[in-house]
Amino acid sequence: MDLLHSPLHDRHVALGAKFAEFGGWDMPVEYSGGGVLAEHAAVRESVGLFDVSHLGKAVVRGAGAADYVNRCFTNDLAKIGVGQAQYTLCCADDGGTVDDLIAYLRSDFEVFLMPNAANTAEVVQRLRDEAPEGIEVADLHRRYAVLALQGPASADVLQALDVPADHPYMSFVTGTIAGRELTVCRTGYTGERGYELVVDSEDAADVWDAVLAAGEPQGIRPCGLGARDTLRTEMGYPLHGHELSPEITPVMARAGWAVGWDKPEFWGKEALERQRAEKTVSLIRGLKAEGRAIPRPGMRVSSTTGESVGEVTSGTFSPTLREGIALALLDRSIAVGDTVSVDVRGRAQSFTVVTPPFVTTQVKES
Repeated sequence: MDLLHSPLHDRHVALGAKFAEFGGWDMPVEYSGGGVLAEHAAVRESVGLFDVSHLGKAVVRGAGAADYVNRCFTNDLAKIGVGQAQYTLCCADDGGTVDDLIAYLRSDFEVFLMPNAANTAEVVQRLRDEAPEGIEVADLHRRYAVLALQGPASADVLQALDVPADHPYMSFVTGTIAGRELTVCRTGYTGERGYELVVDSEDAADVWDAVLAAGEPQGIRPCGLGARDTLRTEMGYPLHGHELSPEITPVMARAGWAVGWDKPEFWGKEALERQRAEKTVSLIRGLKAEGRAIPRPGMRVSSTTGESVGEVTSGTFSPTLREGIALALLDRSIAVGDTVSVDVRGRAQSFTVVTPPFVTTQVKES
């Protein structure tokens, strides 16, 4: 399969990036001159710039567009106003997670959506299949690029560019960088204060260059998706295909906070309500290594008596804590504070069950 390239691909090559496939796209994992650890530290301590143009982009337009989206996805769009964004989930009838995404409420007549790369086509098709007359669902995946500016100094970089930076968490405004108009979203996937810049693909290179130049006084680093994964794992943020999937529902992922339980309808409502009431399904929990072990996805988790109780869904070395951490789907018999064993390359290693996030950050700081 031919992989898709970001509009910034040439910039990444020039910066010495290592690439890997993400959702059908050839995207930078890390850059020369530091790698994942340095890029992770830049975001936690100062500021980093990611190209996340592989993320999907779609729009639902027409009379009643917001109401229609609200009847489909789990979260309650009525809880936010125009100019705000909301984390939500697209579920199948059995409650399985088709995708998790961000919905940006532009007006009652227009909702911009940012799904995951690999799931964009399915989310768009499901919306089209159910759309009433007068509602248009457009796939804009290639039309826009997305740059994620993340870290405690991210606002300083935008202010140096005369771009609005003081709007609240999970809201968005328009701005201009290098003469290019874009949307400035107070969102991100790292746990730090940050912004996602949605810009026309043809303008992405000019914006990328301008942001890197403006961030030089703060020591800005271009960051790859390797650091993005360690940062989100430290926060306990789910990744589709790991903590969310057709087999792992929002209830199992402990994402019930993103479900509008009082709404009259949304896809998968009956199945999710049943899981919520029965309290029998496995749940995503955090794990911290008691030794030097580094967990990886797919590793078996056992109780202290040797009984299999689950599986690691995401695991990594935490650059902030300097120890192994993981997210795992575990039986309900396992509680926070328990000790479990993870089979790390054939050796039983002890881990403590915890509630994420693993680190304290300033994501919502205004």
